Amino acid sequence: MACILLDVDGVLHVSGEPIPGAAEAVTLLRRQGHTLRFVTNNSTRLRTVLAEELRALGVELDEEEIQTTPRAAARELAGKRVFALVMAAIVPDLEGVDLVGHHADAVLLGGCDETLEPNQVFSYMNLGRAFEELQMGADFYCLHKNKWWQTSRGQMLDAGAFVAGLEYVTGIDATVLGKPSPAYLAAALDELDAEPELTWMVTDDVEADVRSAQLFGMRTALVRTGKFRPETLESSGLVPEIVLSSLAQFPDWLERVL
Repeated sequence: MACILLDVDGVLHVSGEPIPGAAEAVTLLRRQGHTLRFVTNNSTRLRTVLAEELRALGVELDEEEIQTTPRAAARELAGKRVFALVMAAIVPDLEGVDLVGHHADAVLLGGCDETLEPNQVFSYMNLGRAFEELQMGADFYCLHKNKWWQTSRGQMLDAGAFVAGLEYVTGIDATVLGKPSPAYLAAALDELDAEPELTWMVTDDVEADVRSAQLFGMRTALVRTGKFRPETLESSGLVPEIVLSSLAQFPDWLERVL
């Protein structure tokens, strides 16, 4: 039996619309005896809400099986004064972090969602404040560094653009707390008590997830849903073990190769 890390956005759903056969595939993987962990860079919803939304799509899971970036930030930044540019909804998952408006130990950037809230969170004034805090010596963290994500309306700019901008003007590289951070992947393996070579990453993101998982020694399955683009796979130079039309095909394929 295998340990499987499942990406969420673009693998199970796009903008809350279920990908056909994905929920059924999760159920089948469990029946086959595989252990699962849902690894997501979603940085706009509480883990509790993510679990409820996935269950509403028919995905069988416990909340504790979901690994999120806000929870990773809470562990990393516990007890520190943090100037955080994040969606308001995730603040409860930052328990133990002292959120401040000035004299911060660290600056933390989250991700965007499809509402108007990113207009306020990543305003010129807020980004300027983050710049000042970094100039005064604050450490720099981000929940992820995604350039864009796939929605039902098409590609949408993500907060990686703002992270890169602050890195450019300060000369400081941000510490990424979510995927493709090795620490994030190591935490997922620890939760499953899994060895990398016996673990699969299933994702729609060749640049971040496939690359990092292969560097970590995992096996990879890329699905042609979500943000998958054939030209990105071709230009990446990466070769996943398998490229499938969707997660729906993965259980049967995995049964054949194990």
